[in-house]
Amino acid sequence: MAIEPGRRLPREQRRAQLLDVAAGTFGQDGYHNTSMDDIAEAAGVSKPVLYQHFPSKHSLYLALVEAACIELAKTIDAALDSPTNRDRVRATIDGFYDFVTDGGPYFRFVFESDLAADPDVRALHWRTQVEIGSAIGAVIASETDLDDQESTLLGISLVGMAQTSARRWRAQHDAGEVSLSAERARELTTILCWRGVAAFPRTGSESD
Repeated sequence: MAIEPGRRLPREQRRAQLLDVAAGTFGQDGYHNTSMDDIAEAAGVSKPVLYQHFPSKHSLYLALVEAACIELAKTIDAALDSPTNRDRVRATIDGFYDFVTDGGPYFRFVFESDLAADPDVRALHWRTQVEIGSAIGAVIASETDLDDQESTLLGISLVGMAQTSARRWRAQHDAGEVSLSAERARELTTILCWRGVAAFPRTGSESD
């Protein structure tokens, strides 16, 4: 978000700008090598202005993690609105792959955080995984004889499979270790997930 240095902005717009700048800075240099001075300078604001919005580097980083998690959850929620079960599975896989491959620095705050062991970061990651898994589980429960706990477990398992597949492909691709296309990786993961979900008898008549 390009903002003229020194220009006054509404509070929410300034906060969004600071998050955008911080995402790029943390994404490039990492948490430990980035200071609040660096972010303030990159954003074209004074440190007092930055601290008005975020009292510490840690709180700023947590805000980024939360924003990234929310964005991922929205993507998967949209995938679950697909018309058929098979479409939902494919759209969910696509959602994770799109987030990992096209999400800019934001995917790192969810999947490759410098503070992955930080209790607050871990809590945000786990909450997001459970929320997405529960949403997927609710769809499974509505169309099978599985109870809520069983379907939620399957939903969280599908989340783990999708994100691990996407992260693995991205890491190997970035390292030049894989010739497998992203499309083929998505297709293979979709087939595996779909055949697993399709193994549970549906209560409705949908057969696709």
